[in-house]
Amino acid sequence: MAQPQYRRVLLKISGEALAGDARRGLDFEVIGQVCDVVRKCVETGIQVGIVVGGGNFWRGLKDGGDSMQRVRADHMGMLATVINALAIADCLEQRNVEVRVQTAVEMRGFAEPYIRSKACRHLEKGRVVIFGCGTGNPFFSTDTGAALRAAEIDADVILLAKNVDGVYDSDPAVNPDAKKYDDITYAQVLSQQLQVMDSTATSLCMDNNIPVFVFALKQPENIFKAAMGENIGTYVHG
Repeated sequence: MAQPQYRRVLLKISGEALAGDARRGLDFEVIGQVCDVVRKCVETGIQVGIVVGGGNFWRGLKDGGDSMQRVRADHMGMLATVINALAIADCLEQRNVEVRVQTAVEMRGFAEPYIRSKACRHLEKGRVVIFGCGTGNPFFSTDTGAALRAAEIDADVILLAKNVDGVYDSDPAVNPDAKKYDDITYAQVLSQQLQVMDSTATSLCMDNNIPVFVFALKQPENIFKAAMGENIGTYVHG
């Protein structure tokens, strides 16, 4: 078997992706397919950290609208990510994969508090570590949480699993002539305001020289292909 391209990866999955076609809640068939591929990565020797969004339950201020205070709406979004983290952890454990859930907001009855050294030790032992609650602060997205955790655990790359198969110069769902990039720089993403990650997350990746590989999650096997270095999406770099 070919050698993995990366030793340690940070996989970012949106909450919406875990809902499947229903768009809300949890689709355990989809989660199971994702966990099958994560197990394959672990068995190949790849260390896997996961940051998951919570949009399948709550999208912060986008769901709260004008009826909620922003901080409280974001706190609810953090709790939604923990529901997803626990669901993934359970599916991984059913597949005999050792896993630990760590949260940026302490909730010891559910998960370990996030401690960098402990997270790295888990990864070195071949355990999957799932990071919940984003950064633990309001006004920051789970994309920024993924960039922060990737920098802290010295991940080689962020694997950004999305609903599209890469980065385009415009929305391919609206513009049939949209051009897909095979690779692009952080500066181009920011200057062209491309919808890869939010600007805070992109700047954090740029400042810490963390490459981001964007690909489609529709075929969960793409997670393994991306970790192995196959050119199946868009490579964002410095």
